Amino acid sequence: MPSRVLITCAVTGNQTTPEMTPHLPITPQDIAEACLGAAEAGAAAVHIHVRDPRSGRPSMEIDYYRDVVARIRAKNTEVILNLTTGPGGRFAPDKDDPKIAGPGTTLMRPEDRVAHIALLKPDICTLDLNTMNSGKEVVINTPGNIRRMAAVIRQAGVKPEIELFDSGDIALCRDLVSDGTLDGLVLCSIVMGVKYGFQPSPETVLYARGLLPPGTLWTAFGTGRSAFPMVAQSYLAGGHVRVGLEDAIYLERGVLAQSNALMVEKARGIVEALGGEIATARQARDMLGLRERCMS
Repeated sequence: MPSRVLITCAVTGNQTTPEMTPHLPITPQDIAEACLGAAEAGAAAVHIHVRDPRSGRPSMEIDYYRDVVARIRAKNTEVILNLTTGPGGRFAPDKDDPKIAGPGTTLMRPEDRVAHIALLKPDICTLDLNTMNSGKEVVINTPGNIRRMAAVIRQAGVKPEIELFDSGDIALCRDLVSDGTLDGLVLCSIVMGVKYGFQPSPETVLYARGLLPPGTLWTAFGTGRSAFPMVAQSYLAGGHVRVGLEDAIYLERGVLAQSNALMVEKARGIVEALGGEIATARQARDMLGLRERCMS
């Protein structure tokens, strides 16, 4: 088990909708305040998506990212900022001609998916390796496109957090390490609970852990009802933890989480009850080899 546990809070995400919970952060101000509250509760890192303030739907608008980052950094210069690069990889085939993109397709040039990373230079950004069924659609992240995104991330001086949804993603991760696309400390998240990917269980955590490149710093997290059980499983297997309204909306059975901070407090309590210590943002920066910096 790690000597200190890094808690990441994923505050809003792409899949949770305002219809599911009234507590979902929507506007840049809401999202920034959720991140600051999570940090005060013990999260060393915050994972950030943005949304259209009017519709509440997911967005990739760079001005929203810029606004969120500026608001956080005006009050907290230590919390680790982790921006998503996941949106822009979804394909929904036309029902009459499946080689044509239909409604719901979001496919973008790889460089456009990381434009906000090149501009804002956060501490960390996600890099998804999954090509998989997702609901009625398909998420597509080809090795070539992943390498193109990784090149922009490296040029920006940002550490990628590799998102792993199934065992084939880990095989690709090892190839990216072997060919030098990924260098230095490898940072990975094992994502469990997406319907057609890894399913949450102790066996999944141990299996996925055993496939990781040697020396990887990793987190395993679950979605929905598995979110808090997987906090314990990840810690006990030697990993770090993640919670937040991106991944789950309930604090306990039938009780909506009124804030991301409350989810962090519960995760922290689980880890501390098992004998673990929570890493501060400064300690987590040392663990990850991140310099302290303020983003403009």
